[in-house]
Amino acid sequence: MKEVDNFYLKQEEPTRSCLMALREIILSQDNNITHVLKYGMPFFCYKGKMFCYLWIHKKYQQPYLGIVEGKSIEHPDLIIEKRSRMKIMLFDPTKDLPLETIQMILTAIMKLYKVE
Repeated sequence: MKEVDNFYLKQEEPTRSCLMALREIILSQDNNITHVLKYGMPFFCYKGKMFCYLWIHKKYQQPYLGIVEGKSIEHPDLIIEKRSRMKIMLFDPTKDLPLETIQMILTAIMKLYKVE
């Protein structure tokens, strides 16, 4: 078992299932996406560059998808809070994930990486 897998296994339900579903959604977007543990959290790299990550919001205790280059795209579901570069998308782990929205945001970010 990989060290990154332990991150998911340590979470309580329904957060664990939500994070694991997000992991599968992200990894299914492109074969160039890899999954590693950085800074104690699951990070996803696109062609070797940090792309997005999963974490749990301290204040709201909800899982979220962090977009590394979030400042580069606009979407009403992305919030910047006090970050200068990254934006996050919060999820209620007791509700269905907005699959189309997640895929649209990930596709938009991957286009930025393809240009570089």
